[in-house]
Amino acid sequence: MKSIRSFLIIAILATITLVWFIAALQGYQSGVSEAERLFDDQLEQVAQLTASLGGDPVSINSPPRIAYQLWNQGRLLLKTKNAPEAAMVELQPGFDYSNFGGYRWRTFVYPHGADEDIVIVAIRADQSFAMAEKVIVEALVPIVLSLPVAAILIWLIVRQGLKQLRELAVSLRDKQPQDLSPIVLSASPAELEQVVSSVNSMLTRLEESFLREKRFASDAAHELRTPISALMVQLYNLENELPERSEEVRNLRTSADRMNHLVEQMLALYRNTPEQLATNFTEVDLYSLAQDVIAMHYNWFEEKQQQIELTGRAMLVKGNRFALETLLSNLLSNACKYTPAGGAVLVDVFMLEKDRVQLLVEDSGPGILEDEQQRIFERFYRVGGDRHASRQPGCGLGLAIIRNIVDAHEAEISVENSRFKTGTAFRVIFTATTGGVTHEPRFLS
Repeated sequence: MKSIRSFLIIAILATITLVWFIAALQGYQSGVSEAERLFDDQLEQVAQLTASLGGDPVSINSPPRIAYQLWNQGRLLLKTKNAPEAAMVELQPGFDYSNFGGYRWRTFVYPHGADEDIVIVAIRADQSFAMAEKVIVEALVPIVLSLPVAAILIWLIVRQGLKQLRELAVSLRDKQPQDLSPIVLSASPAELEQVVSSVNSMLTRLEESFLREKRFASDAAHELRTPISALMVQLYNLENELPERSEEVRNLRTSADRMNHLVEQMLALYRNTPEQLATNFTEVDLYSLAQDVIAMHYNWFEEKQQQIELTGRAMLVKGNRFALETLLSNLLSNACKYTPAGGAVLVDVFMLEKDRVQLLVEDSGPGILEDEQQRIFERFYRVGGDRHASRQPGCGLGLAIIRNIVDAHEAEISVENSRFKTGTAFRVIFTATTGGVTHEPRFLS
């Protein structure tokens, strides 16, 4: 049963209907028995009333449903017109049934007086029971008609009774991913107190677990910074002191650079979680931000003689400026790393729909296979692993950081082939606040 409310309504209504049916059946049987008793009393009264009658049998009239005979020592002295000439039933005192005149009759034999008179009174059983059934059915009709009313009342009562459960469901549904605060219900019933307590206990444990994880990674990254910095200085000194071993020292420096990059990415990963970013949202112009980030990292593209193009217009979105700067820096870093020397990178900011802004970063690099495009956002996953064809150092956290930032801004990100002959396009879609002035395309190469 998918719905507790439907189950309760159907179960209660079915139970009431069954109980009413059993009660009605019992009432019907009792009603028939009571009607039979009343008709028997009527037969006795008619027998006692008519026992003293005399005269011509033909002159005696009675309702069609009642027949009467008066016998004395085997002779018929008196009868109604609808009674047969023979005895309607054996002349044994008491009640019985008999068939004559094409009907079923309830009979009563009543000995009377010292003259051995015997009165036989009969009443049509079919009409008597029909009258009894009519009375009983008329009494049951209101019960049957009340079933829809009962169903509506049950629905309202069950709905009201499940109100707190609906409130709990709404509270859980509307809870933001970063919100692990306890759930509070107004006047929580006893049946839900255990559920609410268990949910709140689980939320508390989750929050503590996340805090421990973030604290461990953040502390570890901070603690690693100092020895790595010292290692870099020592490598620099060693390279100057042992020029004949410069190749080995450069390899050590490359490994140290990779370790330092990993530490910085770990710090960035936990600085850019949704719960960390949501408290510092402002209006950010994506186009202006892209200009600043490109200018900040322009030397990357200049060293590889790459052409970078920025097009679009001013577009305001609600977000964390530092996080959006990190997102764009990581996208540009990947584009620069994996695009060969002399290649091209395009950044575009434009209105996609009425209230949706698109940030597009595409390159002319080797591209990403379709079956790997969804995995690249996993932590520590790199296309081709550590032996990537580009031989660029990396730890597989850059796109995981981008995913965190995108989720924190309730945006969407997709990966596809770029409009160049080869390459990858990252498409991020935000909700816009207002539009800006259109800017002409600018070439920053």
